[in-house]
Amino acid sequence: MFRLPRAITAIIVGIALSVSGLQMQTVFRNPLAGPYVLGISSGASLGVALVVLGFSAYFKNDVFFISGNWLLVTAAWFGSFAVLLLILLVSFRVRNIMTLLILGIMLASGISAIISILQYFSGESALKAFVIWTMGSLSNVSREQIPIILVGIIPGLLISLLVVKSSNAVQLGENHAKTLGINIVKYRSLVFISTSLLTGTVTAFCGPIGFIGIAVPHICRMLFRTSRQGILLISSIFTGASVMLISDIASQLPGSESMLPINAVTSLFGIPVVIWIILRKNKPISN
Repeated sequence: MFRLPRAITAIIVGIALSVSGLQMQTVFRNPLAGPYVLGISSGASLGVALVVLGFSAYFKNDVFFISGNWLLVTAAWFGSFAVLLLILLVSFRVRNIMTLLILGIMLASGISAIISILQYFSGESALKAFVIWTMGSLSNVSREQIPIILVGIIPGLLISLLVVKSSNAVQLGENHAKTLGINIVKYRSLVFISTSLLTGTVTAFCGPIGFIGIAVPHICRMLFRTSRQGILLISSIFTGASVMLISDIASQLPGSESMLPINAVTSLFGIPVVIWIILRKNKPISN
């Protein structure tokens, strides 16, 4: 029974990241876009870094290692939603979606630079606590915290269901979507809010977990050979949950109570998929 909360967390995380990745790839029409391209995860990391690295002198050294520490969770939540607010304000003024993508990447890079400065000036114990958090972990979520995670995840999923029809039109181009009467600014805002709720909540409780959001939607496209958003959404939910559960099982070292960092396992799974996407996209045309 002690593994049940971890298994439930894995399912929730897989669903949230996969749906976020599908939405980002659709709205940016970029196969390598993932749930972290807007800097939402970087915002969560900055929130945790400010607490762990910036204010470590005010806390005991072991406070950050307590399972399910609400201080880190709250900091990550505030960081991710602060970035979301900034992105939403920019999206009201920027019409070109690729410009918004570049701004998101630059914002994430700027936040990473701030985090690097905090790491440089931090103490050894605080730095160790932050590095452990960045590796990602499903075991830090307690049974009592799972309902709190669902409070953030369920609205994000509901929004993703509401914009399915709009996503089908947007993937053919924003100009095409406008001719069908779709409000692009409203659509972007809903997608960004959904992605923030899904990605921000997962990052807050489990740390940044990479590659699931990029890889799973492409696996679903390959399996079902369709671009219909409804089918891809449902298949991403089930595939993401399955992949994350398998990754969690694979992180358990045989004959040992030690666990590999979940980010290491998801990276080993996701990197080959990303390489395959790049090679397929750049496949030479035969004469």
